[in-house]
Amino acid sequence: LLKLLKDEYGIEEDDFVSAEIEAVPAGRARDAGLDRSMILAYGHDDRCCAYPSAIAMMDVENPDTTACGLFVDKEEIGSVGNTGINSTVLERFILELCEKSGELSPYCVEKCLYNSLALSSDVTAAFDPLYSDVMDKTNCAFFGEGISINKYTGARGKSHASDSNAEYLWYVTRLFEEGNVPFKISELGKIDLGGGGTIAFELAARGMEVLDCGVPLLSMHSPYETAFCKDIEALKDGIKIFFNKAENDRFKQRKL
Repeated sequence: LLKLLKDEYGIEEDDFVSAEIEAVPAGRARDAGLDRSMILAYGHDDRCCAYPSAIAMMDVENPDTTACGLFVDKEEIGSVGNTGINSTVLERFILELCEKSGELSPYCVEKCLYNSLALSSDVTAAFDPLYSDVMDKTNCAFFGEGISINKYTGARGKSHASDSNAEYLWYVTRLFEEGNVPFKISELGKIDLGGGGTIAFELAARGMEVLDCGVPLLSMHSPYETAFCKDIEALKDGIKIFFNKAENDRFKQRKL
């Protein structure tokens, strides 16, 4: 076996000391559906939200306020480590911005976070007719309806949830409407049957206004997940509008 690994992959025995070995599907992403309206791929959660967010970030040219895209991992095991949202990388980044701008008050980082508006971009469950009994058809996400917005997440009701306030939900949806970006207000399944969470509550704990929004998926956490092309495109457009148009001062004025 060691000889095979050496000959085929160039892997030495000592490599196993530090290697992170993961078994993942070997097939490439491919079109799905007779009209090729869907993408079948491994790891849509959360690549189909992270990639559109990155593209939207790079398309921003002259935003009214500072625009920032934060990409973190380890969400499925508690957002731990120095690359998870529980690290202080965001605070460190803001501190360096404050330092370079000459703002070094003792509370500059906290002030910046409290004055920030955020979108937490993560996938949500789309309606699956094969498991319709665990979904609420009047409140769940469907393919082709654009960005899926979850006012709150969590399980067993809203346990371990992030719950955006009504004013901020109204503000973000107005931005999407003004930009002709389709969206659907949705939930994560029937109480005690469905449910799930994101990292939004970690941003909310820092005092930020935050709202969950992302791409609906079928077969989430399976070897091949399915996303709708137009929903991915809608997320990119919505995040780009958010980066360009969202302002804390404007939010406060509309809130009042």
